[in-house]
Amino acid sequence: MKRNANDGVIVTEDLEKIYSDNGVPVHAIQGIDLVIESGEFTAIVGPSGSGKTTFLNIISGLDTPTAGKAWLSGRLLSGMSGGELSDFRRDHIGFIFQAYNLIPVLTVEENVEYIMLLQGVPKRERHERVLKILHEVGLEGFADRFPPQLSGGQQQRVAIARAMISKPSLVLADEPTANLDSKTGVALLEMMRELNAKTGMTFVFSTHDEMIMKRARRVITIKDGKVASDERRGG
Repeated sequence: MKRNANDGVIVTEDLEKIYSDNGVPVHAIQGIDLVIESGEFTAIVGPSGSGKTTFLNIISGLDTPTAGKAWLSGRLLSGMSGGELSDFRRDHIGFIFQAYNLIPVLTVEENVEYIMLLQGVPKRERHERVLKILHEVGLEGFADRFPPQLSGGQQQRVAIARAMISKPSLVLADEPTANLDSKTGVALLEMMRELNAKTGMTFVFSTHDEMIMKRARRVITIKDGKVASDERRGG
């Protein structure tokens, strides 16, 4: 299907990825056409080996397609050099991982401001933005603490703040509730939904978690490298 690069935050056209397994071609994804629009709160789901992770790696510029095209914020990802792509990813994608990936020897403030440091944002502005977002994620007063002093849920809140601080086009969350108990997971998901509604920032989840699927406004199921279903929901 012919796509326009400006149709959405993420646009893919006839996306394919073929790996070689001891000389045998393996079709990880096959002809995926998708548009994810600005402000969506979307879950991408599918069993292990479905092609879900490959798809996410391509739309985030961490992998390149064998065929087809992927655009993020109107830019063709395969058209950029390695350095350009690295800078573009830094400025346009916030990542949230199931393992939090915080730097233990840095304070909460230092972890959250790190991306802005790379972007050359002045110190005073960095500090003001960090304090504001820590308030928004319920961690006011935690700026000087270190990750090992926090609970798992608090660490994931720091990770969410870090992902959103630079106001990226896309927040990509890979199994963000996997290491949390259900009560903490629900609280974080509700917080992310509120932040999504408030900021208009686009959230895309990779998940097996029913809690996320129930709260997503769109659920895209990938099976055998293809889109098996694409369900939009109200609310």
